[in-house]
Amino acid sequence: MIPHPPITARYAGSAEKPAFVRHLFDDGAKYYDAVVDWGFLHSGAFYRRWAQKRHGLKPGMQLLDVACGTGLMAEAAVQILGSAENITCLDPSEGMLAVARTKLTARFVLGRAEALPFADGTFDFLTMGYALRHVASLEGAFSEFRRVLRPGGKLLILEVTKPTRRLGAFMFRLYFGRIYPSLTRLFTRSREAATMMTYFWETMDACVPPHSVLEALRTSGFVQVARQPLLGLFSEYTALKA
Repeated sequence: MIPHPPITARYAGSAEKPAFVRHLFDDGAKYYDAVVDWGFLHSGAFYRRWAQKRHGLKPGMQLLDVACGTGLMAEAAVQILGSAENITCLDPSEGMLAVARTKLTARFVLGRAEALPFADGTFDFLTMGYALRHVASLEGAFSEFRRVLRPGGKLLILEVTKPTRRLGAFMFRLYFGRIYPSLTRLFTRSREAATMMTYFWETMDACVPPHSVLEALRTSGFVQVARQPLLGLFSEYTALKA
């Protein structure tokens, strides 16, 4: 299952998506932290830490952060684990990894969610923050997540979900589809940064519904699969490797 149909205005088909996404984040990496920080009203750092702690991340665990970007999830995890020595950060964008390396002493690996370059049963906890829409295949990524987790290991995926009610959907579209990209272009003076945020909206709008994500997790062999919605906007997907 793909997370959304191809955005044909950006790339021709699913085969071209990984290269497009990689170049998009390479070009927008230097603007990413600032844009995400003010775009979510400076709440992101607290929320990432709170979510990981609530769902069971503890000192001593080996953590894999998939699609780590500039390291925002990993930075929050450091405050729980006490250091970055047990954190591995993976991302397909060298531009994003370059920014993350300036902030963390974690292990950094260039790679994709669908082909994790790690041995079976390596990690206790696996996170993905707001990147599920960018994978090529949900089952492909989830199967890899399950493979590299140890028995009893936990998966936590944070994502933004389009509201189902009419007013909420309208406000969501207005902010993420128009206001956010426009302000990004105004403040950064970067067409690449604005394109990145516009693409975020396009993928949010087209993304499969939560029940499809949950079904893909179950199909991939996870147990205790659940989704916890928050504020009608965020989704916290959790699952365990039996």
